[in-house]
Amino acid sequence: MMGLDHRVPPVLVVLLWALLMAFLAWPEGLASPPRWRLGIAGLVALLGGALCLAGVLSFRRAQTTVNPLAPSNASALVASGVYRYSRNPMYLGFAIVLLAWAIFLGVPQAVLGVVGFVIYMNRFQIGPEEQALQQRFEEGFSRYRQQVRRWL
Repeated sequence: MMGLDHRVPPVLVVLLWALLMAFLAWPEGLASPPRWRLGIAGLVALLGGALCLAGVLSFRRAQTTVNPLAPSNASALVASGVYRYSRNPMYLGFAIVLLAWAIFLGVPQAVLGVVGFVIYMNRFQIGPEEQALQQRFEEGFSRYRQQVRRWL
């Protein structure tokens, strides 16, 4: 794999998809949403943020790198905490935050940004990360991969 593999920081990818979603929602999606939709979007965003934070904390506890651009620098295979349920809880959290943004925008086509984000991350971030982790942790990663789903 080459090209965009591990070249764009995931936080920047989220921001780019969020901008694209705003463009797709223009102009009706950028009006002030009703309070109920704002509340739902806020709760969903908090859930996504909490999931991202839980992933970072699991990496910190394992004393391994959080840098997604250098997965071969990982010093430990993290399979505890939220990593028991998802191999990519931080990316799942980002997708949930984008879902919150789509709810805030309130136009159906904004959800395409969440779908695009997941497709992009699978191809250019997660796939290459998993190859690096497979090489680094071999059988341990193979077992983990069989036991825990990529997203949910």
